[in-house]
Amino acid sequence: MNLKYVYSFLAVLVLFLVAYVGVEGLGLDWLFGIIVPYLAVIVFVVFGTKRILGWGRSAVPFRIPTTAGQQKSLPWIQSSPIDNPSSKLGVWVRMALEVLTFRSLFRNSRIKLGSGPKISYHLEIFLWLGALAFHYAFLVAIIRHLRFFAEPVPFFVQLVQSVDSFFRFEIHYDPIQVGLPGVALSSIVLLLAVTFLLLRRLLDTKVRYISLAADYFPLFLILGIAFTGILMAYFTKVNVAAVKELATGLVTFQPTIPEGLGGVFYVHLFFVSVLLAYFPFSKLMHLGGIFMSPTRNLTTNTRAARHVNPWNYPVKIHTYEAYEDDFREKMVEAGLPVEKMPAATAAEEKE
Repeated sequence: MNLKYVYSFLAVLVLFLVAYVGVEGLGLDWLFGIIVPYLAVIVFVVFGTKRILGWGRSAVPFRIPTTAGQQKSLPWIQSSPIDNPSSKLGVWVRMALEVLTFRSLFRNSRIKLGSGPKISYHLEIFLWLGALAFHYAFLVAIIRHLRFFAEPVPFFVQLVQSVDSFFRFEIHYDPIQVGLPGVALSSIVLLLAVTFLLLRRLLDTKVRYISLAADYFPLFLILGIAFTGILMAYFTKVNVAAVKELATGLVTFQPTIPEGLGGVFYVHLFFVSVLLAYFPFSKLMHLGGIFMSPTRNLTTNTRAARHVNPWNYPVKIHTYEAYEDDFREKMVEAGLPVEKMPAATAAEEKE
């Protein structure tokens, strides 16, 4: 039985206790509010760049794109310009569909063995929807949080936040304000999507069998980020002005620790920092790896052009013509066929 998810859950629980006890019990606000975020960003930038540069230096001697259609060949044979692109435009379209819509995941199918026996194929539509909702909700949440790091807040951040927030109802009675805060749709979608992806790994026996602790850890960590964020926004409440003061201090390299942020905020920030530092060493690096993958970013024109490995080591070869020139007489004496007869033998055959 695969219980590796237990180790990941316990690891996230320990991280929660470390941050909460460190702030509330030991008063280490400066550690979790300044030192840890800076270290996380440094690790993310340095090791993330190193990994991408390593991929960029990797040799790709042949055209190895994943294909799902007919390659361009003869004029009367219909080709697939997106699934088997032969031009740069086709590669750009394919990459855009892959990055923005997860096209390969949408086309993923599951094989089921029925009665008979019969094999049937079923689209993994819910996996595609869950992954799409998760990534876009995460993107929107990141864009919304940019308002804490910039002053004035950029226009596109304000636009995304206004579209993302709904159910805002306020009644103003001077000098008090009664109402409900806007509900961020991305927060709810992110929490539901990551819960779905986690439950899929836990409940699907085949997926659970091949899952590692490294597959569960980021899911539990992101679940903790979403949960603590919702907890601060709608239940425990956090001083937004103090959060912005801390964030702007970090980006301007003038860090300060405002009063009244609370342990939940520092847990949230610690979870984000751990995720950022963990990113370059995990499967989450597919964010940058998708653009460096030769199975996606190459054209498939192997029928139109001959591709020679530029990294081939220069090897001294001995052609058959040279071999026959060296051993022609002995080959004739042994009765072996040759392409060119010796001069003396050719003259005798003419006579």
